[in-house]
Amino acid sequence: MRGDLEFGSIPRLVHTAAARYADREAVVDGRTRLTYRELGERVDRAAAACLALGVEAGDRVAVWAPNTVDWIVSALGAVTAGAVLVPVNTRFKGAEAVQVLARTRVRLLFVTGTFLGTSYVATLRSAARAGAGAAPGAAPGAALGAAPGAAPRAAGPLLGLPELRDVVVLADDAPADFHGRQEFLAAGNAVPARSVQARADSVDPDAPSDILFTSGTTGVPKGAVITHAQTLRAFGDWSTLAGLREGDRYLIVNPFFHTFGYKAGVIASLMRGATMVPQAVFTPEAVLATVAAERITVLPGPPTLYQSLLDHPARGGHDLSSLRVVVTGAAVVPRPLIDRLRGELGVPTVLTAYGMSEATGLVTMCRRGDPAEKVATTSGRAVPGTEVKVVGADGAVLPPGGAGEILVRGYQVMSGYFEDAGATARAVDREGWLHTGDVGVLDGEGNLRITDRVKDMFVVGGFNVYPAEVERVLARHPGIAEAAVVGMPDARLGEVGRAFVVRRAGVEPELTAERLIAWARREMANYKVPRGVEFVRSLPRNAAGKVLKRKLRDLP
Repeated sequence: MRGDLEFGSIPRLVHTAAARYADREAVVDGRTRLTYRELGERVDRAAAACLALGVEAGDRVAVWAPNTVDWIVSALGAVTAGAVLVPVNTRFKGAEAVQVLARTRVRLLFVTGTFLGTSYVATLRSAARAGAGAAPGAAPGAALGAAPGAAPRAAGPLLGLPELRDVVVLADDAPADFHGRQEFLAAGNAVPARSVQARADSVDPDAPSDILFTSGTTGVPKGAVITHAQTLRAFGDWSTLAGLREGDRYLIVNPFFHTFGYKAGVIASLMRGATMVPQAVFTPEAVLATVAAERITVLPGPPTLYQSLLDHPARGGHDLSSLRVVVTGAAVVPRPLIDRLRGELGVPTVLTAYGMSEATGLVTMCRRGDPAEKVATTSGRAVPGTEVKVVGADGAVLPPGGAGEILVRGYQVMSGYFEDAGATARAVDREGWLHTGDVGVLDGEGNLRITDRVKDMFVVGGFNVYPAEVERVLARHPGIAEAAVVGMPDARLGEVGRAFVVRRAGVEPELTAERLIAWARREMANYKVPRGVEFVRSLPRNAAGKVLKRKLRDLP
């Protein structure tokens, strides 16, 4: 049965999962182990506390925290109370986080305490004092707590944000003007269970469930508004295509503020009764140890994650034989990586997929049984209920094999960017086609190959160059772990390619720029060959694993 029809809304999904998988393990987070029944009880307590603080249906509630059980409970509790979830990127600085809170007029914020040596509360205070989120006409830092003469907390805005009434610190201690975790939960004790159930039952499938901000690799992030029904249908399909099943043990490394972590992770697990094992910080050593200790069966992630596991010198000391499902996606997925996952690790299901925030995170996906070459070179075919086409600069549909912008139409296309009609109209045309800004090619069977971002393409002497195509060739070099190519100004040709290359572990510095360029000239047309090569220790990435090419362009 289709997910959106079976559950209707995410609150009803949570309650159904708590009953259907009651005694099955739901979450493992360090020493915390919860069954589905216990998870459902915690979510209802969090929802009751949200109601006690005055959260109304449709209010925005943000979570700024790493992958933990607290994130899961806080987010699902807010959504069960009828709120619209706003996940905040954990790599944001205070000013960036406050701007997202201001743009979405967040009513309630859940924030982690200290994470990776940084006090998120202190970061927020500092940003507020600098005026990052101050309301027009307000003095910077004037509204850090309650207004003078008012009752504490709920009577006045916080952090200079007029709509923000409560901040819950996900820790035992909190500043005087914020709520601690236990104090927050205690506030819900007076709320009857029937009130929580009534609020959950009132959530309409077509109501917004979350506002997911785009990665911002090419500009200012924008908030895509997605509904409950869109989320449930998309990740019901995702779970079916991936083969996720009851009893799977799912290591969620992808960040929860991203679709791949929250929806392909938390929501999909709830739909199938899988055990969620959130990981707050990625290190190859931690992943290897957790896969072995928890007998992990499902491990989605970017290609770099698997490459780091395969190449890690301690891999042989860990039993990874439990791994059954791997799902990845990127413009460049090296064929040897697919072969090594299937061969060296014995993973039977290795799939690639393509999605974006504006399309609920899912557009195309490979199918189980697809040959390795198809998995490595394409992102699969459109998921059910979805149309995909490739168009040229004039808007005309291109035949199979033609490279152009990818357009998507289907149930999962966002209702729009939050309170930004202009940006919405530029992204989704009157016929409902989402203009993705990605360049791709469809083959005769409908398999989609992502070649690049429209904005990343550059022109060398009149010839279009798609960086991902060049990166795919460079990835074949035995001495290269990964590469990123950007266009740089050139007096003679207009633009030329510049490659930023990470050497494979154990490769000596004999791999020079001159040798790599000479090798590239034998592998691709001359206009595609990078004119410059810079060797770097790593490529700059956002938290979703995408390379930040604007940072590469700014390097001297």
